[in-house]
Amino acid sequence: MCCLHHFLSQQTRQTFAITSNAYLQITWNTIMRTHTFFKVAVLSGLLALAGCSSKVAAPEQYSGFLKDYSGLQQTTSATGKPTLRWVDPSYNEANYDSILWTPITYYPAPKPTTQIGQKTLDELLAYTNTKMKAAISQRKPVVTTPGKHSLIFRGAITGVSSQKEGLQFYEVVPVALVVAGTQMATGHRTMDTHLFFEGELIDSATNKPVMKVVRKGEGKELANENTPMGFATLKQVVDDMATDATMFDVKKTAK
Repeated sequence: MCCLHHFLSQQTRQTFAITSNAYLQITWNTIMRTHTFFKVAVLSGLLALAGCSSKVAAPEQYSGFLKDYSGLQQTTSATGKPTLRWVDPSYNEANYDSILWTPITYYPAPKPTTQIGQKTLDELLAYTNTKMKAAISQRKPVVTTPGKHSLIFRGAITGVSSQKEGLQFYEVVPVALVVAGTQMATGHRTMDTHLFFEGELIDSATNKPVMKVVRKGEGKELANENTPMGFATLKQVVDDMATDATMFDVKKTAK
């Protein structure tokens, strides 16, 4: 009887030990799976936040080309692109009969790099001027001397010098051609390209702005940091801006 009791006790201890080890293993596996899931969830959240935060220019990315950035509100352009815009509540397009075109410039002056050469800078600026002037001329006659009821257009491809969380600037270029690499834990090594533009319409009689726009357009991705950026990389950004300039309706401005 004592032997049987001893045998059963030993078997019970062994079973308990096996069960305990199995339970601990299952618990540990569960903890590791939960930990992995949590890391993936956090990373996904960070990537989502980084994507959201890059849709429009941040205040630290304003170039200073515009004298005043107050009142800018995020809205959506006619082509569906996120845009920062301010429109004077009293603005009425019908009160103006012409637009004085001031050629678009780089602000500040560009400095070519190994990735963004002078040829690309020249082509981009020339194309932007051609497309935007044509778009604006569809709204009002373009004049060389402002009249009493003229609007004055000012615009620039602008630059930034700040680094946003989640992005690493490959090269800080003092023009609006920022190449940011999101080389995060995902191993994603392609380079995002953006063109920053700032513009305004000024009442020639009062010399006060009636409309201000700050835009961050996303161009084509580059394979890596060694891939040269050609004019075609950002061509669509300019095309979209020109289309929006033509289709803009102040009555549909987002609240």
